[in-house]
Amino acid sequence: MKEIREIAKLAKEASYGLIDLSSSVKTSALLKIADLIEKEEAKILAENSKDLEYGKKVGLSPTLLDRLALNPKRVKNMADGLRSVASLPDPVGEITGMKRRPNGLFVGKMRVAIGVIGIIYEARPNVTVDCASLCLKSGNSVVLRGGKEALNSNKILADIMQSVLSEMGIDKAAISFISRVEKEIVKELVQLSEYIDCIILRGGKGLIEMIGTGAKVPIIAHGEGICHTYIDEDADIDMAVRIAYNAKVQRPGVCNAMETLLVHQKIAKKVLPQLGKDLKDAGCRLLGCEKTRQILPDIGEATEEDWKTEYLDLILSIKMVSDINEAIAHITKYGSGHSDAIITSSHPNAMKFIKKVDSAAVYVNASTRFTDGGEFGLGAEMGISTQKLHARGPMGLQELTSEKFVILGDGQIRE
Repeated sequence: MKEIREIAKLAKEASYGLIDLSSSVKTSALLKIADLIEKEEAKILAENSKDLEYGKKVGLSPTLLDRLALNPKRVKNMADGLRSVASLPDPVGEITGMKRRPNGLFVGKMRVAIGVIGIIYEARPNVTVDCASLCLKSGNSVVLRGGKEALNSNKILADIMQSVLSEMGIDKAAISFISRVEKEIVKELVQLSEYIDCIILRGGKGLIEMIGTGAKVPIIAHGEGICHTYIDEDADIDMAVRIAYNAKVQRPGVCNAMETLLVHQKIAKKVLPQLGKDLKDAGCRLLGCEKTRQILPDIGEATEEDWKTEYLDLILSIKMVSDINEAIAHITKYGSGHSDAIITSSHPNAMKFIKKVDSAAVYVNASTRFTDGGEFGLGAEMGISTQKLHARGPMGLQELTSEKFVILGDGQIRE
């Protein structure tokens, strides 16, 4: 554990050097990293192939292998993400709300970096680059601890980013990578409050439960994505089929994919036969409540446990509901507060859904697959917070900063 403590200590020291790093230098570093990632594509893919081979050996599911896999398009997407973050306004140093008090003091707030961000994540190499880019742009050091499935991919990406920092005279410990994969490492990280200011967890429920209690470092959890799509009685049939299909099939192994479909009983016979056929043709296994199975008799039976399950696979639970109130009640009981959607042409129902569904992202007539920092204009994301303090939803530059009060006077003393 001494090694991990030293990594965190060096990251803390590096964070002091980022405080007055200019926006132009940070932007230049991100652009250079983007160029080098594209230049080193062959090496990155070679290391990723080692991870894929290991993943197949240990029996990762096809959807998890898809999360792990890199290809030329995904490498380019990583580089483009870096350039997108580089183009965003730098939030650090922004002063807002300056007001003159009766005694002549000016009181306002300045936006500042949090300091050192720890990120614990699993088998998605792009997370390494996304998180490092956002932290650098927002003036934070980052300590990266990825899953063992992506070890080779993560390491070469971290090496590339550190090489650019060194070239530009920036302390390379500002982007630190932990290559050790033992579970004890994670337990140690969450105790290092003297060096790490915040830890973001991107993992399953088990990971969050394992280290959430007893942690000394404040934690922001990227929790489960038990996402719902509710097809209302006033929905456009073609739109509903298209959106629900996309929400489940487009990339089923990610947290913003739909896991439960709710359908109003008055529209079920119109929408379920076509949607069910499309989903099954895509290889999706369907499970349904008793009423749903009267329309789709060849699907499996959904149990109580299914409503609570994040499949991250081509499996979908379907429930028929009597009205929007039952749909909202189901989401309230079983949802994880991630992303939920209503398909409807009724403005009152849309507004009711937005108001009463307490999730980080609530959609009207769109796929939940859009819950993503890049899609929301954040450039990238550190994770998707399913809690309410201090960040909620996709976390970008703004969420990686805090504020401090700035007070300007001309000799005032308190009587």
